[in-house]
Amino acid sequence: MHYRELKAAWAELTGPGAPFEIERIPIRGIPTLSYKTAPPTGRALWLSTRAFAERDYMIYENERLTYGECHARVDAIAVWLTAQGVTRGDRVAIAMRNYPEWMLIYWACLCLGVAVVGMNAWWVGEEIDYVLKDSTPKVVFCDAERLARILERPGLETVLVATRAEALPAGVVSFGDVITTPGAMPEVAVDPDDDACIFYTSGTTGFPKGAQLTHRGCIANLMSVIFAGQVGTLATARAMGVMPDPNAPAPIPVALITTPLFHVTANNCGAYPVTAGGGKLVLMYRWDPKTALTLIERERVTAMSGVPVMSRELITHPDFAQHDLSSLMTLGGGGAQLPPDLVQKIDDSVASARPNTGYGMTETCGIITAVSADFFIDKPASAGPAMPDFEAKCVDDAGISVPLGEVGELWVRGSQVIKGYLNRPEATAETITDGWLHTGDIARIDADGFIFIVDRKKDMVLRGGENVYCAEVEAAIYRHEAVAEVCVFGVADDRLGEEVGAAVVVREGHAADAAGLREHLALIMARHKIPRYLWLLSEPLPRNANGKFLKRQLRETLPIIEAV
Repeated sequence: MHYRELKAAWAELTGPGAPFEIERIPIRGIPTLSYKTAPPTGRALWLSTRAFAERDYMIYENERLTYGECHARVDAIAVWLTAQGVTRGDRVAIAMRNYPEWMLIYWACLCLGVAVVGMNAWWVGEEIDYVLKDSTPKVVFCDAERLARILERPGLETVLVATRAEALPAGVVSFGDVITTPGAMPEVAVDPDDDACIFYTSGTTGFPKGAQLTHRGCIANLMSVIFAGQVGTLATARAMGVMPDPNAPAPIPVALITTPLFHVTANNCGAYPVTAGGGKLVLMYRWDPKTALTLIERERVTAMSGVPVMSRELITHPDFAQHDLSSLMTLGGGGAQLPPDLVQKIDDSVASARPNTGYGMTETCGIITAVSADFFIDKPASAGPAMPDFEAKCVDDAGISVPLGEVGELWVRGSQVIKGYLNRPEATAETITDGWLHTGDIARIDADGFIFIVDRKKDMVLRGGENVYCAEVEAAIYRHEAVAEVCVFGVADDRLGEEVGAAVVVREGHAADAAGLREHLALIMARHKIPRYLWLLSEPLPRNANGKFLKRQLRETLPIIEAV
C-alpha cells in the first residue's frame, strides 16, 4: 500500500477550506486541535435531520419509525421535560435496553442542553444507588426490568418514566403519555462545551467514574468517524489511479447496532454518523449471530461494528453462507484489538465488505484512531493513525516522550477529550495533564503515524522481569483453527511474580488440548510467553455489558490446580 496516497488524501481533506479543516482553538484554556466545519452542538445535528422526514430512522423487531415520526416524539419529550422544570445543565438518566426510546430521549435532552446519564443495563443494587446519587438526575427513563430494580432502592428522589411495562405503580409516568405531549421544540441556546452525556467507565474494578462528554467532543468524534471513511476511500482511489466523482450521491448508511447505547461504540460511533447521513439504525434486543445475519439481509445493512468476537461469530456461523450479505460495506469493530487473523478472514469471507476497526475510549467520546480496507490488510496489527483532531505521543513512566517506534503509554490531546470525571477532581487530574489524556494503553507509533496498541498498561503480565503483552499472546492463540474465544491474563506466581494464563473456548466441531495449543505457540513465540495455565472451556467467556471479557472474574474463579 502506498502511504504517500494516504498522506495526500489526508492533506486534501484537512487543509484550508476543506470539509475537515483543522484549526487550533482554546478549549478549557488549552490550545487544542479541532474541526473548523463541525456543527456546533448535538441540538444542531438533530434539528438538521428534519429534512429526512420520510426516511426510515429506527428499526426494532417489527417496529419501524421514520425521521418525521421520531422528530414529533423528540419534540414532545423536550416539551414534557421542560414542563417538569428540567433545564439546561440538568441531568436525565436512561436505564433500558436498546429500544428506540433510548435515542428519542437522548436527542430530546441534547436539544435542551440537558446531559444524558447512560446507565448500564446490567447494573443492580449498589451500582444503581451509586450512579443515581453521583449524577442526581431529575428524571429517570427506564424499561420494565430496570424499573423493578430501581424501585427496590430506598430514598429515591427523582421522577420515574417507564416504557414497555404492562402495569405501572402509582407515581410512575407512562412513556406513552410523555410522547403525546403537545407543543413545539423549545428554543434553547446550547453551548458546545455543555455536557452532552455522562457515560460511566467500566465498573469491573470498583465503582465507575462518570466521564463528562461535551457536545463539542461528541460532534468532533462524528467528524472523525466520517473522515476515517472518506480518507480511506480517497487514498485507495488515488493508489488505483481512479478518482471518485465528487458529485456522486453518498450512499445512505444502514447500521446494525450490536452493542449497548450507553457506550460510545454504539451511540457516538454508530448512531451519530448514521443519523447525520439520514440513514437507518437497526437495533437488536441482544447480540445473536443468527439474528444478525437475518437482519443484515432483510434491512440491507451496510455496516456492522461491535467487539471483535461478534464479527468472528458472524462469519463462522453455520448459516453464514445461506444469507445474502452483499449490502455490507464494512465489518469490524472496536472495544478490543481485532486479532490479525480475523482481519484477513473478514476480507476473505464477505466479498462486498472490507475490514475496519477503530481504537478509542469513553474518555475521547469515541475513536482515537481508525483504519480499514487495504491499509488494515497491510498492517493488521495496527489500530490506524490518530484522527486529525488529535495529537498523540508515547511516553515513559515519567511522562517523557519516547523515540518514534518505541513502546510507551499512549497520551492524546484533542477536541474529543472529555471535560473530566463527574465529582472526581482527583481522578480528572490524574488522567488529564495539560489537556493530554493518559490512555493507560501501551503502544508504539511507526514512521507512517500508525498506532499499534500493545496492551492495556495494567493487563501486561510481568513474568520474571519479562513483559508479556496479553494481546500478542491472544493473537497467536487465535491462529489455531480450533479456537473460538481466548482471554489471556496474569496468574500470581510465588517464584516469577506472574505466570501467563489463558482461558480458551474451543470451536464447536473441533478438538484441542493443552499440549497441542502449546506446540502451536512454540512455533511462533518465545517460550516465556506461552501460557503455563490453560483452561479449555465449552461455554462462552464472561463479558461485561460492552462485550469485553471479564479478566478479573476469570482470574478469580478458574481453578488453578486444574489448569497446569
